[in-house]
Amino acid sequence: MARIAGVNIPTNKRVIIALTYIHGIGRTTALEIADKLGIDHARRVQDLSDEEVLRIRETIDADYTVEGDLRRNTAMNIKRLMDLKSFRGLRHRAGLPVRGQRTHTNARTRKGKAKPIAGKKK
Repeated sequence: MARIAGVNIPTNKRVIIALTYIHGIGRTTALEIADKLGIDHARRVQDLSDEEVLRIRETIDADYTVEGDLRRNTAMNIKRLMDLKSFRGLRHRAGLPVRGQRTHTNARTRKGKAKPIAGKKK
């Protein structure tokens, strides 16, 4: 099992798909990495040599922000908004949708399970 950026990537999957298991790398970035290193898109992780895995690891470390650094960066950005008491920061703090979605109905993922209100029969 190959370990890249602190993540064990699955060995029986294609390289492009396996790289997406790393937080911060999607399909486009995975294709970009494979093209840059000249790795065939159809190859599987188990077919890669140790040297190729090392090259992938070095490329990701040098050129991309992934995993812990990316999560920390995102958390710091949200914390900054909350400290500024901007509208977006207040929405984050209240656990409500941040990007202008309606909350009269919907927004259940963000607000949590619906709480019944006593005497609300109509």
